[in-house]
Amino acid sequence: MLTRIVQACFLLIGGALGIILLPIILIAVNLDQYPMLNNPYTTAIIGAIVFFLMTFWAVKYVVNFIKWLEEMLIKAPLFDLLIGTMGLIIGLIVAFLISFALNAIRLPLMNEIAPIVLTVLLGYLGFQVGFKKRDEVRSLFPNRIGKKKGTEEEEKGESVSRFKLLDTSVIIDGRIADICQTGFLEGTIVIPQFVLEELQHIADSSDVLKRNRGRRGLDILNRIQKELPIKVEIYEGDFEDIQEVDSKLVKLAKLMNGTVVTNDFNLNKVCELQQVPVLNINDLANAVKPVVLPGEEMIVQVIKDGKEQNQGIAYLDDGTMIVVEEGKDYIGKTINVLVTSVLQTSAGRMIFAKPKLLEKAL
Repeated sequence: MLTRIVQACFLLIGGALGIILLPIILIAVNLDQYPMLNNPYTTAIIGAIVFFLMTFWAVKYVVNFIKWLEEMLIKAPLFDLLIGTMGLIIGLIVAFLISFALNAIRLPLMNEIAPIVLTVLLGYLGFQVGFKKRDEVRSLFPNRIGKKKGTEEEEKGESVSRFKLLDTSVIIDGRIADICQTGFLEGTIVIPQFVLEELQHIADSSDVLKRNRGRRGLDILNRIQKELPIKVEIYEGDFEDIQEVDSKLVKLAKLMNGTVVTNDFNLNKVCELQQVPVLNINDLANAVKPVVLPGEEMIVQVIKDGKEQNQGIAYLDDGTMIVVEEGKDYIGKTINVLVTSVLQTSAGRMIFAKPKLLEKAL
């Protein structure tokens, strides 16, 4: 269908150019004395035939270009297209006003060339400026981005909950799905397109471990979107002037007035420095671990020796490491221990203990 439309456009253009240009060409080659040739109908038919013959070579390239342009416009976010179009319209209006002022001066040749140049130049500049300033325009309406018509929040006049932006590390980690399922994470989950692209790149990696981590992340997103009762949206915009995905995520969080959800220690610090709200699920995991006080008794299995002499290492079910003093002799055994101290670090919690049997002997 598209091919037929392009061919029809070629016929119309050829007929119009035939009427305009062929008489000039006939005069140049001294053939204008022939009435049959210097006839508008004849020149239109000749021009249409010439351009129709050109379609056998050019139509494929024109169709491919139209399809490429259509695909680019479909992929572009609607908000970006609207802002770019508004810039284009403003540029064309300015070009029209300048051209109208130049017509009053009546300069030779300038009145014919200037409107064309101004229309192309200012139209292009208007679109580019509007498109590149879209993020600043979006920041003026942070609470409207991602909001859909007809939602219960709009009907009741309630304010929209803050957006939660997921980074790559927290998606691959997988615990975010369980947190969403419990209902502790409120609002709208936002997954930026550039995070999806990074996740897909990891899933296509030649390294087996990275590939499995990427695929698990995609499975987690599929579960969050289809199985869990939480609103999920894909942000299709991008920040072409920024290379790092984490930097893009921080900037998007500022524009949307959202919260970054991560388990990346470095990204957590960057968000704090730039005063962007951040939720670190490692902090959440540490916060919900059972409280252990010095003097409490625990049953653990010593599985390996520690760094210091005669130390043994055990682990709780949640992964907390227990350093058992004088526990090297109990490797592979399950023993009772007494907690001596608890050390809380940014990486997690570490418990120091000693065998209860040793305590009785003392």
